[in-house]
Amino acid sequence: MDSLITAAAQALAKGDPLGALNRVALRDDAPALALRGIAMAQLGDFARAKVLLRRAGRAFGAGEAVARARCTVAEAEVALAARDLGWPPGRLDEAGAELEAHGDRANAAHARLLDIRRLLLIGRLDHAGERLAGIDPAQLPAPLRAVHGLARAGIALRRMKARSARAALAEAREAAGRARILALIAEVDAASRLLDEPAARLIADGVERPLLLDEVEDLQGSEVLIVDACRNAVHDRDNAVSLATRPVLFALLRALAEAWPMDAPRDVLIAGAFGSRFTDESHRARLRVEIGRLRAALRPLVRISATERGFVIAPRRATGIAVLARPVEEKHAMVLALMADGETWSSSALALALGSSQRSVQRALDALAETGKVQSYGQARARRWLMPPTPGFATSLLLPASWPDG
Repeated sequence: MDSLITAAAQALAKGDPLGALNRVALRDDAPALALRGIAMAQLGDFARAKVLLRRAGRAFGAGEAVARARCTVAEAEVALAARDLGWPPGRLDEAGAELEAHGDRANAAHARLLDIRRLLLIGRLDHAGERLAGIDPAQLPAPLRAVHGLARAGIALRRMKARSARAALAEAREAAGRARILALIAEVDAASRLLDEPAARLIADGVERPLLLDEVEDLQGSEVLIVDACRNAVHDRDNAVSLATRPVLFALLRALAEAWPMDAPRDVLIAGAFGSRFTDESHRARLRVEIGRLRAALRPLVRISATERGFVIAPRRATGIAVLARPVEEKHAMVLALMADGETWSSSALALALGSSQRSVQRALDALAETGKVQSYGQARARRWLMPPTPGFATSLLLPASWPDG
């Protein structure tokens, strides 16, 4: 490797893409193409970066498997930054295995961390945690230790474990400082700010107030029965029941919990669960059926009794009931939460991350665009959506994740 290539690589490692381009901008050999691609990615021109990295991968010879694998990893990083979540993860696994086999453990770990970050975006927290546990941060260079810490913090934030997130971010901040990469330091700082912003709203005894993530964690460890409107689940310290796939039952449960210790009138339950302004005997019959299903689903946790005007809920073991609601009750809150990272998203990537259909996501984006909350550029398959980071509340509880382990 010649001196210009070495100097350009060192500049990129320090987060200086312009310095790297000054050395290799006019060269078209394979190493220079790869470095130019990484530099363009750092400057935010993902389309050009993708083209250059693919050219570099093809330009490396058959005997340069490590170089080709590094190009694949770099291309995957560009895809992640561009929120191309449909990029085939199998290629990244193959590249990581190739690098591991040839002793390039740092870049092999980088490949695994990229896959972990993708898993975080699509809500696969268990899988991400398992993969992260297989990486020893002590064996990583400082920039990758910072990324490792950010990944740990991301998992902890999504699991509402504030103390674990703070510890992971402290390690990430120390590693980012050692790396002296400004973009990495800024990313750690942005993640740290989430811990000091409202993460949810507590509704209990007719009173509503915002909660920080530390308070959410304390609430989860208390003797209170939590109706979690962020995950559509209900749990106490010992048991958890997910109603994520049963929205009518959860709507009834939330109405009952918000009314506790009083009963909830039948017309309120019907309006909230069925969306009907008027009630007749068919609505009342359906309400009785759904309440029966709710009783069966939550038998280990609560009792539900009929009253003269409606129904009342009572915890079996917990000392009280609290509703944990999203910090912002917005119809398309989960779309906004994903886009609050300030990156550009395609509708297909949003659909993959949310586990929804692309048509549903497109309708949500169109509705948000009408109110000026998101903007788009490009046409057809090249169309991308963007919004500035939303200040004032943490987005971690709005993002998709499974319950309880996710």
